[in-house]
Amino acid sequence: MYENINGRCLIIMGVSSTGKSSIGKALAQAINAQFIDGDDLHPKDNLIKMASGQSLNDDDRLPWLECVRDAMGQLVDDEHAGVMVCSALKKQYRDVLREGNKRAVFLHLYGSFELILQRMKRREDHFMPIELLQSQFDALAFPSRDESDVYHINIDGTFEQVLEKCLTEIRQL
Repeated sequence: MYENINGRCLIIMGVSSTGKSSIGKALAQAINAQFIDGDDLHPKDNLIKMASGQSLNDDDRLPWLECVRDAMGQLVDDEHAGVMVCSALKKQYRDVLREGNKRAVFLHLYGSFELILQRMKRREDHFMPIELLQSQFDALAFPSRDESDVYHINIDGTFEQVLEKCLTEIRQL
């Protein structure tokens, strides 16, 4: 049913607390793909910086993005699909992820600041403090029409509804 995604990496992107990891895991299971959470690839210094309430800058993010990109390359081959979670907030970050991976597709999970703040407050044991949510929105360069490999998924709805929106998009690839 999802043969059209073989050899592709589906990158679940968006600001913190949009459900990237949860949706990514469920999506990978639904389409029988490999899954990697890009947050697991952050260098220790980045995790310490965020946990202390400091925003990451471009210099902090570049080595992480390169690591995510390299993991994506190992995640997929001509016969399989992969799902990778990565915030990919700026176009330049998405461009790093695209390097050497022409079959990458981004599913941009998005919602209002208020909705995401509400969800963030319900989370437990996450390295991203609530105080940094605004910095995520400030850093986000909402993908424009010229990024034809980005599909926008509004997260206003139940988990099952958001997952179905993602599945609907990838069926049309």
